[in-house]
Order: sequence, then C-alpha cells, then structure tokens
Amino acid sequence: QVQLVESGGGLVQAGGSLRLSCAASGRTFSTYAMGWFRQAPGKERELACIIKLTEINTYCADSVKGRFTISGDNAKNTVYLQMNNLKPEDTAVYYCAAGSSYNVRASTYDYWGQGTQVTVSS
Repeated sequence: QVQLVESGGGLVQAGGSLRLSCAASGRTFSTYAMGWFRQAPGKERELACIIKLTEINTYCADSVKGRFTISGDNAKNTVYLQMNNLKPEDTAVYYCAAGSSYNVRASTYDYWGQGTQVTVSS
C-alpha cells in the first residue's frame, strides 16, 4: 500500500499562485508515476499534470500548460504542483495519485490522496 497526503490548498485571488505538495509513504518503490488530478463540482475528475519518477518526464493538460509545473523530490518521496496565474476555472478539489504506469487516465492510478481544496476568486 502507498499512502498519499496532500497539503497546500487554499483560497487565492485570480492571478495568484499556490504550491501543492503530496508526500508518499509505504510501498513507494512500487510507484512509477504520480500525478495531480482535479475535480470541480458537477464535473468529472480531470488531469492536471503527471510525472514519471524514474526519468523525470512530465506532462500537463492543455488547460494548465504554461501555468502549472509538476516536480518531484525522490529523496523525500514528495511531488509538488506549482500553480501560477490561477484562474477561477481552476477552482476544484485537487487529488494526488500514484501508480505503476505513466498515463493520463485517472483510472490507471492505484493510490489516491484525500484531496485538497483550491478556490480561486475573481
């Protein structure tokens, strides 16, 4: 089992920045990729960014590309999501995920955090 704990969410004005953190513990050696997904009220969970931990490849959805950056610290088993120039449409619960494949689909990730709320006011 892998446990994921997110932190760093909150309320910010449009144009502001936040950094989310996701600390992994447990059987982390089985983790090949991690990612951040988000879910707004009444909408399906969608990809923000993912990272391949061994080769440090990253991918972000078009909606956040150029504004969000995902990074990882393997020594700390922690992944970060730096979010800049936030927009009201970025408001959602952000979930950290970990799994054995580097994939944009949420269904391929085995482990999930509890989620952290990000609210962007206009």
